Amino acid sequence: MFFGKLLPREGNFFELFNEHGHQISEGARSFMLMLQNYDDVALREKYAAEVDKAEHQADRITAEVNRALHLTFITPIDREQIHGLINAMDDVLDLLQDSTETLSLYDVRRIPEDVLRLGDLSVRCCERVQHAVSLLPKLSEPKTAEAAIKACEEIDKLESDADRVMRSAMSKLFREEEDVRELIKLKAIYEQLESISDRCEDVANLIEGIVLENS
Repeated sequence: MFFGKLLPREGNFFELFNEHGHQISEGARSFMLMLQNYDDVALREKYAAEVDKAEHQADRITAEVNRALHLTFITPIDREQIHGLINAMDDVLDLLQDSTETLSLYDVRRIPEDVLRLGDLSVRCCERVQHAVSLLPKLSEPKTAEAAIKACEEIDKLESDADRVMRSAMSKLFREEEDVRELIKLKAIYEQLESISDRCEDVANLIEGIVLENS
């Protein structure tokens, strides 16, 4: 038993990354459904609870990855890359949960079209993150490495799109919104939603580094 513990182990890091990526996509889709059904209080609460559930599941996976790092002698990729990637992925779901809570805390009564546009871009970013992460176990295959880079480039483009939508939304908000309290609420929400795509871009940058070093 003692000598067995000393044997090299690679762990199941890629499987855990994939599970976490699944939670990111699920959380993002639930968040978008909450926005789309915001006027229905029962559905809003249902989908908000699903975002919380995905975030808690992701926290569990993140803790498992960090624990496995301490117990694993040989890792499939650099230890710092594993630590950085799982924590960057966790930041995405944390922001989705924060955005869900902010809507409730600020007592937001209506969902403007620009919030829906930013929500849609967030979902698409999160789905690309899941796809890119799913490719990590097969980076030795040139086509897989190319597909991972392409997914990262798509995330970068979606982040730029979200940035443009936010700037346009801010401009419209300051020109047209006369209620100062509503302006403050929506400004914070726009910034928070745009940050989701920023965190996805952080994940994409880390994955690009992993691809370049391991393909």
